[in-house]
Amino acid sequence: MIRESIAKVVRGEDLTETQMQATMGEIFDGRASSAQIASLVTALRAKGETVDEITGAAKALNARALKLNPGNHLLNLERDDINVEGETILETSDNGKAGTRTFNISTATAFIVAGAGIKIVRHGNRAASVFFGAADVLTHLGINLDISTSDVERCIREIGLGFLFTPLAAGPMRHVARIREEMGVRTIFNLIGPLTNPGGASSHLLGVYEPSLTEKMTRVLLKLGADHAIVVCGEGTRDEISICGPTRISRLKAEEIETFVVEPEEFGLERADCAEIRGGNAQKNADIIRGILSGDTGPCRNVVVLNAAAAYVAAGRDSTLNDGVKRACDVIDSGKAGEKLNALVTFTERCTPFIRKDLE
Repeated sequence: MIRESIAKVVRGEDLTETQMQATMGEIFDGRASSAQIASLVTALRAKGETVDEITGAAKALNARALKLNPGNHLLNLERDDINVEGETILETSDNGKAGTRTFNISTATAFIVAGAGIKIVRHGNRAASVFFGAADVLTHLGINLDISTSDVERCIREIGLGFLFTPLAAGPMRHVARIREEMGVRTIFNLIGPLTNPGGASSHLLGVYEPSLTEKMTRVLLKLGADHAIVVCGEGTRDEISICGPTRISRLKAEEIETFVVEPEEFGLERADCAEIRGGNAQKNADIIRGILSGDTGPCRNVVVLNAAAAYVAAGRDSTLNDGVKRACDVIDSGKAGEKLNALVTFTERCTPFIRKDLE
């Protein structure tokens, strides 16, 4: 199948969703050569990946990825709207950041969102980079990531927040890890990685690396069954909402997609220079996150507050970003976000050390 797909894409023709799913299935099952994989993703990048192609690739990956059972069909009595029938699980994902030098904004955001009573499952790979490795930052925050899948599920149920970070040599992506590193350019793998949905979330906050991708990826999420989604690309931060300039946002709600641009001043937040939200190694980034959760003010807090606001809107907790900003500030200042970090540290410390083999 992959040979036929390569020939078709090289001719500038689009693959159907079914063709893409079958082709990527061969790749994720280890039945394609390195040359074939590189040829396919390069040709796709040159042609431009379609919604159907990204959707098919994501379905192939999700069919082979680890699944969690986080118990999402529950009523969260801490919610304001306690008459809801099911609890939202919001999936926040990094998108392989390579080019920005911000601290781990999405990691900090997760604690503030969880502090508002929204369950979150975050996933990703353990990167070698000391600048962007969210797993390394979490370790410096005192969180034990080497726990079993069942413990991750318990963590989500009891604390409302769970992290699943896999080695690059594990899971279906292991067949493309070396190729991605050797190619050194973004490909369709950068687009589908964040679409892995181990917790079965129906609400998504997703960052992308090009403004032109916000609406396309929102359409992909719709085809994958999302109920609500916000896809963002911000100036200076790319895969998060920016306080350094405008951010392009595409929002999915009731199967309708709207795209618009926001500026930080619209939410009472002062515009900042990119250097003011610069991170460093894992230890420095962990210190920045602790400071935010402890009440430090300034640009680092502001960018996290704005991204948490988007998460609240994506999860249906707030209807506007302005309302979400107010809620995020309250969650930080009340100490609820910091309590989530402390609870996660305590929980994972009690877990039996586990060498993760369930993803191989």
